[in-house]
Amino acid sequence: MPSTDYQESASSPSPFSFSILSRRRDQVHSMEESNGGHDSDLEAFQRTVAERFQDVAAAPSDELLSIPWIRKLLDAFLSVQEEFRVIVFNHRGTLANPPMDKHITDFFERSVKALDVCNAIRDGIEQIRHWQKQLEIVLCALDNQRSIGEGQFRRAKKALIDLTIAMLDDRDSSSNAPVSSHRNRSFGRQSNSTQPRSMANFRSLSWSVSRTWSASRQLQAISSNLALPRGNETSATNGLNVGVYTMSYVLLFVMWALVAAIPCQDRGLPAHFFTRQFAWAAPIASLYERITEESKRRDRRNTCGLMKEIHEIEKCVRLMNELTDCVGFPLTEERENQVKQRVEEIGKIYEAIKEGLDPLERLVREVFRRIVRSRTEGLDSIARANARE
Repeated sequence: MPSTDYQESASSPSPFSFSILSRRRDQVHSMEESNGGHDSDLEAFQRTVAERFQDVAAAPSDELLSIPWIRKLLDAFLSVQEEFRVIVFNHRGTLANPPMDKHITDFFERSVKALDVCNAIRDGIEQIRHWQKQLEIVLCALDNQRSIGEGQFRRAKKALIDLTIAMLDDRDSSSNAPVSSHRNRSFGRQSNSTQPRSMANFRSLSWSVSRTWSASRQLQAISSNLALPRGNETSATNGLNVGVYTMSYVLLFVMWALVAAIPCQDRGLPAHFFTRQFAWAAPIASLYERITEESKRRDRRNTCGLMKEIHEIEKCVRLMNELTDCVGFPLTEERENQVKQRVEEIGKIYEAIKEGLDPLERLVREVFRRIVRSRTEGLDSIARANARE
């Protein structure tokens, strides 16, 4: 999965610093008004987007940002993207004509930038796998033991320390400090690194995106020039520009949600990402607001990712570290029961990650492949249409 670099302009605004609500409402035309009911596939596409994201937005608070929820979000994206691909094929004859040529070209450019986000998310999933290995060490040392000895405890304690260091390191690399310092500090690229030798082996040194890549800047690039469809252009394109705008908006939101949930460089969660003029906009705006509020919670600030399972790992590790800091041997029955209770909690989150990460990564790969295929087919359709003229 190749990566691309986006260089941020010094005058660029925040990724979502625009507010679509501030644009003139007379720019907005419903699909029924714009196409006179002739393009049923475009109308059906709008309904599909609304229905799929209403379903995603219906998740209760305890499921939001969990691995199953993220998979559901990606399933919705793939469904919507496949329907959009068919629309592009069906309307291929008009894509090369102004003003659609610019709209579809801009969308394909956004798609390329989204591929880097997919790469970074896969890297983040790999980091979580490393954390999972440390949890496994803790479980091997302390789980299903008749009695817990000092040697087993030392082994578990070392794994917990390594895991704590790793998560703090990733938290630093996800913050808004200079990206170059993140990479040098976080991934051991400096020869004078102070990381323990065991941590150098623990960390992944191979990333798909460049050392200066920034998730926040990449989201800014995807959102660039994403404006509400103009009424005259909607009429001229029989509403096809609205379909492209809808897919662009969905692409932007899904990439933003992935960056919010999963560790990656310079995550940043900028504001003002909403519109209300379409049926699909309300559930997406609701999800945006819920995720933003989650990021503001005191126990979620400065985290390396808002994924529910990451929060549970951090909580379990913190409680276990507090417990191991005050134990003496031999363990009292009360203290041993406390340890076993914490180990049981670690076991539950370990199983959730073990079962969920592989399917999640497969979905991210599939999103990448579908984006590539849709773009390739779309560009090919435009080229053939131009050749016939």
